Amino acid sequence: MLFTASTEGTSIRPPTTAALLLGSRALRVKFRGMGKLSDLAGSQWRGKKELWLDPMGNDVLVCDCTVSIDEAGVSYSWSYEGRPQEGRLALNAQGADFSDSWHARTSMACSTVTASWALLDVAGRYGDGEADSPEWGWRITLSLRSDHELVLQMTNIAPWGEEGRAVRMVCRRSN
Repeated sequence: MLFTASTEGTSIRPPTTAALLLGSRALRVKFRGMGKLSDLAGSQWRGKKELWLDPMGNDVLVCDCTVSIDEAGVSYSWSYEGRPQEGRLALNAQGADFSDSWHARTSMACSTVTASWALLDVAGRYGDGEADSPEWGWRITLSLRSDHELVLQMTNIAPWGEEGRAVRMVCRRSN
């Protein structure tokens, strides 16, 4: 099934898969094109990573990165100030466990975000360990653009709900 909307010659197509929530059951709907994360198992990707550290999300640091997808999850590598860094999204029944040598040294449990258009969409919560400090959110999506670029994106979510850029890796397949 393909859904297409046209406005003066411009076609808008939804992602290749979407999860629809029906009661307590998730139903996967297949669209034309790349359908599932498992379709990319065994793939290797290379590209550029953008890292935003300023609160306004205007100043970006750029470095080379790699992304690998296997049956158990997604691994990636990058560098910060010349030091190698690595991360992993280990898939599980609830979503994924996220760990990163720079962002999250302790594994963070992330739940699947339902009704997402991404190949993978998970979100977790973290705090600074202080009892009176509010929790923050961290959302990670993996998408495959129509031009076959893989995008791994991470968003920081403030306690009041505002999302801010944190990481974006844009890669091309290398194998």
